Amino acid sequence: MEIIYLLRTVLVEWFGLFIAFIFAGVFLYLVLRKLHSTWLTVTLVAVFLGVSIFFYAPHGLPRGFEYPFFLKTYGPAEGPVLSLGSVLKFFGNFDKFERVANIARDPNDVPVPVTRTEPELVKVELTTKEVIAEMAPGVFINYWTFDGQIPGPMIRVREGDTVELTLHNDPTSLHYHNIDLHAVTGPGGGAVSTMVAPGESATVTFKALHPGLFVYHCATPNVANHMTHGMYGLILVEPEEGLPAVDHEYYVMQGEFYASGGMGRKGIQLFDAEAMLAGQPTYIVFNGKTNGLMDKMQMKTGETARIYMGNGGVNLISSFHLIGEVFDRVFPEASLTSEPHTNVQTTLVPAGGATVVEFDTQVPGNYIFVDHALARVDRGAWGVLQVSGEENKEIYDGAIIEGYGH
Repeated sequence: MEIIYLLRTVLVEWFGLFIAFIFAGVFLYLVLRKLHSTWLTVTLVAVFLGVSIFFYAPHGLPRGFEYPFFLKTYGPAEGPVLSLGSVLKFFGNFDKFERVANIARDPNDVPVPVTRTEPELVKVELTTKEVIAEMAPGVFINYWTFDGQIPGPMIRVREGDTVELTLHNDPTSLHYHNIDLHAVTGPGGGAVSTMVAPGESATVTFKALHPGLFVYHCATPNVANHMTHGMYGLILVEPEEGLPAVDHEYYVMQGEFYASGGMGRKGIQLFDAEAMLAGQPTYIVFNGKTNGLMDKMQMKTGETARIYMGNGGVNLISSFHLIGEVFDRVFPEASLTSEPHTNVQTTLVPAGGATVVEFDTQVPGNYIFVDHALARVDRGAWGVLQVSGEENKEIYDGAIIEGYGH
């Protein structure tokens, strides 16, 4: 069923233009034949075809076999198009892609705090893999991932550590991939040393000089194309003195996905390059899919939490907000050595940036994470933190009416 939906999209969008030209020519011929001589009809049809070619050819005939047609961009590399060869290769390998039951990484999947007092060599291995999974019920995306989920694994090291990172590209992948870590001081953030073809591996070594929370992502041209397929994650470089202990740590990343056919269209969705260039995402989600955080974040009253939050999107700034709570401390731009802001309602997370927020819970109930540019909630940018415990009517006293408010 997935492949039927995809074939329908490709046939309509790729060949629709040619079919339209053919039918327009035939229609013109039939109409003119009733009104004029055969010689004049043939002449006018020839003029129609000539005008069509005149408008078609300047774009470059070979580019007409890319998806989408005639996309002109001005970046330093190729635009976010899919060549005819790539699409045919996708069809040929469709049954070989792993089907992932849940693409969303568990927000509890956070490495344990670093307790060392001295720097050391830390070895990290990541695998880039292209898979198929549900974005929403019945809506499938060809995700490109680090280690098969979104976001990629969170990496945690200490300031001064030397990191030896090996990147593998799974043999089932169709594309080259690499990794750019914003924590790296060096050309391309490591990307220029880690470009790997399917089935290949590469290793880069770097020193973690700057404490903070940093985004990593694939930087293979077209970079935005690779990121909007899901290729991003976070690396935490703890300061030498470490971080204060909290009861819960969570890992959350916001992402944008651009799918042809509109929001909610069933079946496998092609990447919509024109929507990406226009900054109009189809889905805006936490951890790779709609409901990516549901039933995974639980706390008790009186406990403390720290959220490592990043923005893997290529267009939008996230207005990160927890409805019903105030962030006690926010480390803007994820700078862990600067004084945190206190008592913050909403914090901004730029594309390719991160933040760290801390808070405690005092009243039981459901608390909803959102991007407070609230139209994005309907595109999937929300999740729920469930807090259990004794009521505290000194702080909050009111009947909870299900289905109203948030």
